[in-house]
Amino acid sequence: MKGKILFIWYKRSKGILEGGGQGSKRNYYMCEQVAGADNVDSLYIHDEFQKKRVWDYAQALWGFPLGYYYGITPARLREIVKTARGYEYVWIDRSIFGVVAKELKEAGYKGKIIVFFHNVERVYFDEAKLPKRLPFRSVVLRCVTRNERQAMKYSDIVLALNDRDNAVLKQLYGREADMLFPVSMIDKYVPQDETVMTSQRLRCLTIGAYFAPNNDGILWFVKNVLPKVDIEYKVVGKGMGKLKAEHPDLLGNIEVVNDAPDLAPYFREADCMILPIFSGSGMKVKTCESLMQGKNILASTEAFEGYDVDFDKVGGLCNTPDEFIAAIRRLEANPVPRVNSYSRQIFCEKYSAETMVENLRKVME
Repeated sequence: MKGKILFIWYKRSKGILEGGGQGSKRNYYMCEQVAGADNVDSLYIHDEFQKKRVWDYAQALWGFPLGYYYGITPARLREIVKTARGYEYVWIDRSIFGVVAKELKEAGYKGKIIVFFHNVERVYFDEAKLPKRLPFRSVVLRCVTRNERQAMKYSDIVLALNDRDNAVLKQLYGREADMLFPVSMIDKYVPQDETVMTSQRLRCLTIGAYFAPNNDGILWFVKNVLPKVDIEYKVVGKGMGKLKAEHPDLLGNIEVVNDAPDLAPYFREADCMILPIFSGSGMKVKTCESLMQGKNILASTEAFEGYDVDFDKVGGLCNTPDEFIAAIRRLEANPVPRVNSYSRQIFCEKYSAETMVENLRKVME
């Protein structure tokens, strides 16, 4: 491909990246590989380095009923349209900003508009992100749905994560994605001693930010599985100190690491990943990261959604307390290498960012 890309991020973060932020970072990396680093520029809807004013929050609240998701205003749209004139491609990295695609088309933008769907946001917001009793919940959902519909209507290229999301997009908006790009990551694996076996008393790890599906899964595991097994269990993730503070009765004796800047040391010491996720949309970045680190993974159907793996070779598919308990006891009775070579192989073959670059090159031609 020839031409410059304007990459529109949801936010520039000064903290630890959550799953969506890691996905955006992967997408930006792919764009750099396809177009060249000098030909990709960033535009942030939100910038955590800039102090927000009361007026900024007031504008955001005013915008939801009019279809402007948090951070988008008419003035901001005019700025984006003006900036985009110097680029052959505009990459909108969240479907909640479909209004940007609409404004670009209506302003006569001649380049290609690409929208990346990290989830089907209509489903994600309804089932996972928005509390059921949130005031004005229906207003936010209408705003999200309106933006996704505009993203599907006005973009030239739609990219989604998996077949499940693609089917829902077709059902809701009458259009399928032009190509599927499953979650992948830039490979940061540091080689380890592959002869080290899992411990007799398993060291188990759950990673994930403070977020309803993650929180619910951890609390479910602690209530229904942990009392019936003898393991070392650790939780590591952004904001997870808050979860422990909210549930001292359940998590008081469990090591919870809050805002760890680097997860690699926790991966290295873990015998097994525990990923009990039961709701959501898209794909789970924590699963990709666990594959990258070559871990044994015991996870639910939702955690494995979109991943083409042999569940028995990677660790185990577990959706009930009995299934988690049986899988843990199986590992206790039959130690395996702490580094799961199959997990590493699958990551390198299917879920490293490097494997996705050529696909992006094809879709942008």
